[in-house]
Amino acid sequence: MSAQAHTRNRLISGIRDAYSSIAADPANDELALLDGFARSTWSGLGEPGDSSVGFLVRSLGSWAALELVIEGATAARIAGAVFDRGDDAGLGNQEDLANRLDDALERWRPRLVESEAIAHLNRAARIGARLVTPSSLSWPNGLVDLADYAPVALWLRGSVEALGASGRSIAIVGARASSGYGEHVTMESASGLVERGYAIVSGGAYGIDGMAHRASLASEGTTIAVLAGGIDRLYPSGHDALLHRIIETGAVMTELPCGFAPTKWRFLQRNRLIAAVSGATVVVEAGWRSGSLNTAHHALELDRPVGAVPGPVTSASSAGCHRLLRETPAVCVTSAEEMIQLVRPCFGAGIESHIEDAQSIHPFAIRVLDALSGKAYRTPEALAASAGLSVPETTAVLGLLDMNRLAHEHSGGWRKTSS
Repeated sequence: MSAQAHTRNRLISGIRDAYSSIAADPANDELALLDGFARSTWSGLGEPGDSSVGFLVRSLGSWAALELVIEGATAARIAGAVFDRGDDAGLGNQEDLANRLDDALERWRPRLVESEAIAHLNRAARIGARLVTPSSLSWPNGLVDLADYAPVALWLRGSVEALGASGRSIAIVGARASSGYGEHVTMESASGLVERGYAIVSGGAYGIDGMAHRASLASEGTTIAVLAGGIDRLYPSGHDALLHRIIETGAVMTELPCGFAPTKWRFLQRNRLIAAVSGATVVVEAGWRSGSLNTAHHALELDRPVGAVPGPVTSASSAGCHRLLRETPAVCVTSAEEMIQLVRPCFGAGIESHIEDAQSIHPFAIRVLDALSGKAYRTPEALAASAGLSVPETTAVLGLLDMNRLAHEHSGGWRKTSS
């Protein structure tokens, strides 16, 4: 038996029970089991937003990439495997990629401990957590736009179905040191959004975040809290009761395994997930250098709409919102209805004409156009799930949109054609 086969069999024997107890979707075969284990391991090897992890997993597959690292393969050998697949990550040559991977391997190898990787699964099982992978029906489609910076897996406590509600959600974020004005606007806005069928996404922090979650719960809506540390560390500790209430009806998620502490870097990277999974991001209150502005800028980079609530010009808690309105394409919003218009804008004549063109092409054309991104390429399978259509129906519509220059394909993915 080869060393690779021996490693595979030993891991399968050791992780089958542990993984089956935390998998959001059942691992029906050996490959699915290895993929889930590999993704849980990768989530602890690289820091959040490590594009080298995302690139390798995309290029080689989660298990094949991990197997090379476990074997102690050199950066040159791994780069060669990537080029053999015909994916050079946009780098000039194989040597450039090897240099990039050499730095990455130095970061990953100190964390590559098999017992710790299996411990990730056991710790999660003890607290009833779930591991959600991109193959899950509940995987947020918006994470596709993060490309290689997307998480390889998500650790979740609560309802897996609630995570799926992120497809119709708005993020509400803001200052920890919030004012009565900011909390009132947040409460009214979150309640109004829930009444209109939207889920609320936020970061579980004190201030605006906490009020957004509380208002959603009070209105019997779905709310998702995105944490910056392991799912076993409900942070901040003062929100332990609130986060447990969210777990009961909504979802608390993170990209880090149990045991990882929230740090400043991880908070900043956590913000990209809030922006990516939400249809729009609204900043209610923010200081001049607030972390909420970081979330807003992530959203803008992802071509997501951003709203900012104006406040008194004398209030330091609104200085960040006014800065967004002055320096970025953020839109002034003052109510739940205006926040919804960020996601579903009032159409002007040009857009109405574009929609009429789509309607004349195929009855499902608008649904597929809505699922398409103007920035990132998405697979027909991802588009079908987002549009609520079958893959053959989606593929047929994509062909028609391509013929009419409304969408185009590249390397198996599709996106909207720039106007």
